Amino acid sequence: MVTVRRRLRRWHVWLGWLVGVPMLLWTLSGVVMVAKPIDEVRGTALIRDPAPITSTAGFAAPVIEGRAIASLRLESRASGPRWVIAFADGGSRLADPATGALLPTLGPADAAREVTSRYTGPAKIVETSRVGRASPPLELRRAMDGWRVVLDDGTHFYVDAGSGEIVARRTRWWRFYDFMWGLHIMDLQGREDINNPWIVTFALLSLGMVLLALVILPLTIRRRKRRKPLNPS
Repeated sequence: MVTVRRRLRRWHVWLGWLVGVPMLLWTLSGVVMVAKPIDEVRGTALIRDPAPITSTAGFAAPVIEGRAIASLRLESRASGPRWVIAFADGGSRLADPATGALLPTLGPADAAREVTSRYTGPAKIVETSRVGRASPPLELRRAMDGWRVVLDDGTHFYVDAGSGEIVARRTRWWRFYDFMWGLHIMDLQGREDINNPWIVTFALLSLGMVLLALVILPLTIRRRKRRKPLNPS
């Protein structure tokens, strides 16, 4: 019994050393992820909702030829109301509700104007750069043809060139939070795979360490009880 107990203790110590670092990272990243409200991390309040459209009188249906439409909706943009057309084969476009004609995709100045028209903070735009569907930034997490609008406080807004929609906002804290999330799930490349081999392996090792502790504890208590001297009367 003594040999078994010593062997279990040795295994417990080695498992403790092995999973100590990932457990520290899990705890540290967990603390970071609850340090701020998630709406503040996401920058939800930095962009106001589009202005409501109160009347559709005189609006013409968009002129579409040769492409199936998945959805059609009327939304406000910086230049006024626009038809937002999502095509069944992918992609989107804006159309002028006054004439129904399709509008060109947004350029960098258009994307900056969309952000400026709805931005609620004090920062200024310092750069607008192209975002391609083939190689979107890691922080975007989606394939998109559009623009990244960079503010001087480190906030990034992503604007779809076809629909004019602000599809993502990324604050500095969001990027730090996202890095910590990658540490938490042990996936720093994609930061989405919560079933990767690293986290599964270390989770199983951590479980093994806890189970060993539960086995060792009663053995240790029983041994101490046997060694406890009797109190002479």
